[in-house]
Formats: sequence, structure tokens, C-alpha cells
Amino acid sequence: MSWDKDSLWQKSVLFLDRAFKEDREGDVFPLWASMGLELLCRAAVANVSPLLLAEPEKDQRHALHILGYGTANPKSVNTTQVLGLCKVLITKFTEDEVRLAQTLSGRRNEELHTGSAAFATFPVQDWLPGFFRTCSILSESLGYALDDLLGPDEANAANATLGEAEKNLVGAVKADIAAHATVFVAKPEVERAELVEKARVSGDELAHQRHHRVECPACKSVATVQGDDVGKQRVEHGDGFITVRQTVLPTRFMCSACGLRLVGYQALRAAGVADHFTRRSEFSPSDYYELIDPEDSSAMDAYMRNYAEQHDYYQFNND
Repeated sequence: MSWDKDSLWQKSVLFLDRAFKEDREGDVFPLWASMGLELLCRAAVANVSPLLLAEPEKDQRHALHILGYGTANPKSVNTTQVLGLCKVLITKFTEDEVRLAQTLSGRRNEELHTGSAAFATFPVQDWLPGFFRTCSILSESLGYALDDLLGPDEANAANATLGEAEKNLVGAVKADIAAHATVFVAKPEVERAELVEKARVSGDELAHQRHHRVECPACKSVATVQGDDVGKQRVEHGDGFITVRQTVLPTRFMCSACGLRLVGYQALRAAGVADHFTRRSEFSPSDYYELIDPEDSSAMDAYMRNYAEQHDYYQFNND
């Protein structure tokens, strides 16, 4: 069994070549496309380390197989786990891409394992732009372009589709912003001032709850964004405390003053509020390293019980 990135990449190219030789309105096209996309996701994970594809197991048999110590029936992690790894390892692979891949994978499983015609009721226009975007992100993470994955002709068509989808999204987001701005400006001046002040106070409070303050593109009040952690944590040891810095990719926007809400990195980018930001957290050494006070008998007992159970040392009798 091969889990190296090159074999997974080549198989993905092969499956997608088969997909794009089929009629777009048929149900065979999305079937091959969904299988090619999963292989591409696995190749992107293997590009970081093939060991990440091994199903966790107490004796590490599946990981040992990847290292050349052959074992019977090696197993890899499931699709959901692969997509979770892609989200962690690849900055541009956001919740939007996870949902797209999960939808295709779910319909593929329904198509293959049930009597339903899952792809017959799944119009191409509903998933193809997101599919192209996801393929582009994954290919880039592997050092390739869409041309390498799909061939020049299909890549040109994919880029045209992505450009049109981007234009439509930007137009929709700008229209939403303009509509909220119009409604907000129409409010009495006193009410607007109260809303702006409440938004400022709310923004200050939410800043201590993993939110990041930005200016609302509609009403210019203090708004907030939330997002997903990307990249590695940066740990700094200071004088008596530990600082952890984590880069965040914004995916959710909310303005309490005018009510504007946006979901998804692409939508936030279209609105101009998608700048990555850094979340800074401080811990005491004991909290960060989860140190146990040896004088705390109850804490020590709980720790030892948990440790023993995790390592199958023995079973405690709670009687």
C-alpha cells in the first residue's frame, strides 16, 4: 500500500482526467471528481508527512508500515480526518473547502453504497466552482498549478469559472454592505450614535473572547471577526509567564450596530475584512505545562488514575 505524495498525486491526476472525459451533466463526472479530490487531499497531507495518514493505533502498526516495517492490513485515516488535517496544515484550506469536500464525499458514498442516485440531483453549478478552488489550493500546497492537475485546457476553463464566481461573490457582498449602510444611515442620528457606542463597548468585551476588532465596511462602527487557527503556534518564555501567539484566518464577521453578518473567508475577503491576525495568550508555567502540585493529594490521585487507564496498566476498583 502506497501513501507517498507522488503516487497519490499521480492517481489524483488520473482520476480527474477520467472525470473530465465524461459528460458534465451525467452522474459519472462527479463520481470520478470526488474520488480524485480525496486523493488530492491525501497527497497534500502526505506532503507534510505520510505518517499523518496512518490510522492511530496502540502498537503503531499502521505507522510502522509507512516506515517500511510491513504489517498486515494497514489502515489509513478516514476522509473526515484527512479534511481536518488539510484545514490545519494548509492556510488557504478553510471551512468552505472542508464543507465542499465533505459534501462530495458524502454524495459519493451515498451513490456507491445505497440505491439512491445521489449525483443525479446535484447540479454541477452547485459544486464545480468550489471544486476548482479547492483543487487550486491543494495543488498549490504541493507545488503544482491547476495546469499540472487538469491539463491546460481544463485549467483555463477552471480559472475562468473561478473568476466569474469571484466576481459574482464580490457583487453580492458589496450589495449586502450597501443595503445595510442605507438602512443604518436612515436611522435617526441619536439612535445611530447609541448603536455605534454599544458596538464599541461590545467590541472591547468580545476582544477578550477570541474575537478581533475591525471597522464595519457598512456603518464604520467597531465590528468583530472570528476565525480558524492556521500555522504553528509561536511560544515565547518571558519573566514568569509564557506567551503563545497563533495566526488566525478570519471566517466570520459580525457588526452589532448595523446587523451586517458575513460567513466564509471568501466573503470576508470581498468585504475587505479578511486580514489574518494574531491571537496572543498568556499562561503561567503551571497552567501551560499542566503541572500538578505534589501536595494536592486529590489532584495527584486523579492524575495517576488517568495515566494508568490511558496506558492500560491496571483497572482501578472504585468500590
